[in-house]
Parts: sequence; structure tokens; C-alpha cells
Amino acid sequence: MAGRRGIITGGTWCLDRNKIVDFWPPEDAVSEVLSEEARGGGSACNLAIDIRKLDPALPVETIGLVGDDADGRLLRAEASAHGIDCAQLAVTDRAPTHYTDAYASRRSGRRTHIYNPGAAALLAPEHFNFGATNARILDLGLPGIHKLMDAPSTGNASGWVSVLKQARAAGLATNLELCSIAPERIAALVRPCLPHLDLLIVNDAEIGAIAGRATVRDDRTDIAACEEAARQVLAAGAMHLVAVHFPSGALVAERDGSMTRRPSVGVPEAEVVGANGAGDAFAAGMLYGWHEDWGIAEALALAHAAAAASLRGASTTGTVEGWRGCLRLAEKWGWREWPR
Repeated sequence: MAGRRGIITGGTWCLDRNKIVDFWPPEDAVSEVLSEEARGGGSACNLAIDIRKLDPALPVETIGLVGDDADGRLLRAEASAHGIDCAQLAVTDRAPTHYTDAYASRRSGRRTHIYNPGAAALLAPEHFNFGATNARILDLGLPGIHKLMDAPSTGNASGWVSVLKQARAAGLATNLELCSIAPERIAALVRPCLPHLDLLIVNDAEIGAIAGRATVRDDRTDIAACEEAARQVLAAGAMHLVAVHFPSGALVAERDGSMTRRPSVGVPEAEVVGANGAGDAFAAGMLYGWHEDWGIAEALALAHAAAAASLRGASTTGTVEGWRGCLRLAEKWGWREWPR
């Protein structure tokens, strides 16, 4: 990867219709919308914007597919406004832009997403061209919501595997992002990708799904189970590291057997608006630190700090700031104790 610089994101670009509601209602009940806005969403969008906010000097490109409609034009305009090279953010007239109704409950702080895949169902390995990019890292997502990418492709288990192979053959390091789909579906789609990944940054439930073991019990993270799952997944793939994040902290398992642990930022409850995009912000901080050859502990601190900054807004990227500002905010709020 000598001489390479920058990050290229690939996969999910969608319009998030962010809504903060008083509470998430049961069926046949009513809950009031307290605020709403429409912004870019999806891992390829979120991570690209987050990286540009962390460091506006770092080159960022993206690959994706949007519809030839107002939502697609909004997404392309948002990418351009943040200085993202969107030459490979293609447009189709065969389907509308993928959108998500993203609800955040003020009462619980939890989120619920209801989506229409639209153009995302048409994204295919043919849309990805790594021949001209000088990027160092590909961040790819999201398996489970792209029909053609989820299907077998040119002798490979899926389009995800085909794209990861293409990227590594072109000299890029690779990371895969996930979303909250059924655990058995995560396992089926992600396990064939593991031999073609250099990094894997996931949450506590996702690492358990890949490993096939329980890592969250009664809505509480089983940290010991996460550590074992991270080691198991690391051994099954080609990754240099596996990072697992959860509300109270995160851990990183490395190929040499080391395990780095760090608690999360003690964000004041009054500062939390929504968790939508916090996982992408964590991944952005981690990838930025790795790209810049920081130590794992320093990259993990920035990952937590970026996630904490993102919690202040309803949109996925609106309140992320420069990496120094994120770290200052984390030091101001302080760090939690490592959970026991």
C-alpha cells in the first residue's frame, strides 16, 4: 500500500428521513414526531462524510447507486458539498433512490429503521472500478440490503466477495460494515468475506452473529463472549484486527494475540439526541487512526470520541467534527470506567 492515500467508500447511499419521536409505539398506538429532517445516510455516505469532517485534507471517494430523482440529486449534492469524489456514485432511471425512515425514541434513546431499497437492489460488482483510485482503504457495506450484491457472483459466494477480491488485487486494504439484520443472515453473508478482509469493525451483536454465539444477553453486552467471538472471527479470516464496539466500551483483537480495551466517553444524558450513525462514526475514527498509522489505543480513543460527538444530533453525520475537536470533547466529558 506504499504511496496510497485516502479512503474510498462503497455500497449503501440512501436518504435518511430522520424523525425524533416521543416514544416508539406498539401496534395500533400513536406517538408524536418531535422533529424531522432529511439527510444522507447509509454506510458509504456516512463514513465518507465523517472522514471528511475528521480531516478535510484526506482524499475521500465513493462508489454507489442512486435514482434519477430529487433524493438522488440531494445525495450527490451532499457528497459534493463535503468534497467527496463522487465520479463513481452512479445514477439509474430504473428505480428510485433507496430511502430509510429512521426513528429515534426520545424516551429510550433507541432507534428503528424502516427502509425501501429502491436503487440499492440494483447495485452490482460491475459498478465498482478500482483501477484509477489511489485510495489506501475500501470501506464496504451493507450486506443484506442489496439484492444483487447479496447473490452469488462470478463463481464467488456473493458480490461482496467479488468486490473485496477486486479491491485487494488493486492494492487496497478492506473493511466491511454491517447492519442489523437477522443473525443467521449476517453469518451467511459475512463468513465468506472474512478471507478477503484486512479489518473488521462491528458491534457486539454483529460479532456474535458472525461467530454463531450469544454476545448480548437481556440487552446487556457479554464482554467476555465478545472477546472470544472476536478471537474466533479473527482466526477464521485474514484480518489484521477485529474491533468490537458497544455502548460502554470497545475492544480490539489483533493477529499477534493482543487485546486492547477502552471504555467509551461519558456523554451527558442531556447531550444525547440520537444514536443513528454512531456506529459509522466509530468506524470512521478507527479507520482514520489506522490510515494515519496511529497506535491501536489512540485510534480506539478517536473512534469513541467521534461516536460521542455524533450522538448530539438526529442525523448520522451532522455533529461530527474535526478529529482534534472530537478528542477535546471526549476529554471534556471524560471516560467511563471499564465495565466489570
